Amino acid sequence: MSGRRPRPAWSREQLTYAWQSASLLLDYPDERLLDEDLTVVRAAAAALPDRLGAPLLRVADRLAGVPLAESQAAYVETFDNRRRCNLFLTYFAHGDTRKRGVALLRFKQTYLRAGYVLDEAELPDHLCVVLEFAATVDHRLGWGLLLDHRAGLELLRLALTDDDSPWAGAVEAVCATLPPLRGDEHEAVLRLAAEGPPAEEVGLTPYGTPAFDATLAAARGGAVPADLPMPALRAARRGAES
Repeated sequence: MSGRRPRPAWSREQLTYAWQSASLLLDYPDERLLDEDLTVVRAAAAALPDRLGAPLLRVADRLAGVPLAESQAAYVETFDNRRRCNLFLTYFAHGDTRKRGVALLRFKQTYLRAGYVLDEAELPDHLCVVLEFAATVDHRLGWGLLLDHRAGLELLRLALTDDDSPWAGAVEAVCATLPPLRGDEHEAVLRLAAEGPPAEEVGLTPYGTPAFDATLAAARGGAVPADLPMPALRAARRGAES
């Protein structure tokens, strides 16, 4: 029994809406976010229970209330310059060590099991990529990836909350879709909070992609969005407008 994964407490539709909305909100802010995505997120959040929808609405309201350039600068400062606010899930457990390269390969293999080939320019553990995969490609496999990296997600949530970050609610909503933390997961979060990710100057050679460093971050001020299928929420909205 102990080796079995817990099952989601939410419906597939609720998970899709919550995960896709969080993915949109946690991506690098651009004009599309203000012109289109915030409207999509608000519609989705309104259809969700408060525990999932309210945190998403808080993020949407805060991002809508500041100039885009200010949000972009805050995004870079938050996610590119603070180790505890890293959006690359394997970084929390492995830092920039050889083990992280192996973990990235496991992400890629999980996508391949669902028949999805990720662009080689993308690192497969970026939270936006994982959430969009889980929402639009394979709920079960995406659920497993999130559970496997629960401690890192919780540390990210705590770090963003402590900083009063505009994006804290998006990670709060993601964590709310998952089961309550177990004892060993609590211990892992406490250990990460105390010690931070491990360090080792070896890069990500086993995966064959560049390490997450200033060069990668400077390419866009954050992670490049994944080329995944059109989200169901956005597709439905466009169909209604046509």
